[in-house]
Amino acid sequence: MPDSPLVPSSIAAALGPLAAHFDVEVLAECDSTNARLQARADAASGTVLVAERQTAGRGRMGRTWISDAGASLTFSLLWRLPAGASPSGLSLAVGVAVAEALRGQGVDGVALKWPNDILRHGKKLGGILIELAGSAAVVGIGLNLRLPAGLPPEVSRGATAIDRVIDRNVLLAALLASLHGVLEQFGPGGFAALRDRWQALNAYAGAPVRVIAEFAVPVEGICIGVDVDGALLLETAVCVQRILSGDVSLRPVKPA
Repeated sequence: MPDSPLVPSSIAAALGPLAAHFDVEVLAECDSTNARLQARADAASGTVLVAERQTAGRGRMGRTWISDAGASLTFSLLWRLPAGASPSGLSLAVGVAVAEALRGQGVDGVALKWPNDILRHGKKLGGILIELAGSAAVVGIGLNLRLPAGLPPEVSRGATAIDRVIDRNVLLAALLASLHGVLEQFGPGGFAALRDRWQALNAYAGAPVRVIAEFAVPVEGICIGVDVDGALLLETAVCVQRILSGDVSLRPVKPA
């Protein structure tokens, strides 16, 4: 798959009028775009750092995300929410933006796994990491464009990639345009206004799942979606349980 070099002017051209809302900087290599933006918390809303290669990208629960040049699209966006706005459900809102943009670019089989995984045909295509920096949210997104050779079997079994020729400038522009629309809606209305769109993308709607949290007993039930704050709703044998986002892992339950 030939690589399309990331070029700010090409990204701006693909964004059209929306380019005025973003300041995109392309880095040949960095440790973590999220860490770099957190250190620049006074930057303007709409500042974007995108790395050709990331050596110490961060994921949830202390996981790392290392990306080789051209094999993935990894970037972070600094966005300021209105004063008093709650960030509850922000990672889910971002998931909606990413999934809808990918579908719009012709990537099939895209769905969302609570709270912040992007799936394609049931395997992990990418992930989202939200970190707060003062009054701003730093939104980190990583997507596999292709899987590198030599991945350990335990990793490759659960991972996937876009695996087709795609102009990364056009893809990033589509993602930023979708994020702009979703975040503009999220700011004044919170996640409630986006809940139905997330539900339509829920990979495990109506499916039996197991929720595993650190220092807690695993909980099994039927995934019935999320509430207006973005909490997972799990129908167990005794009640509908509300699971808050945090260091938890959602896994499908295989039939006995």
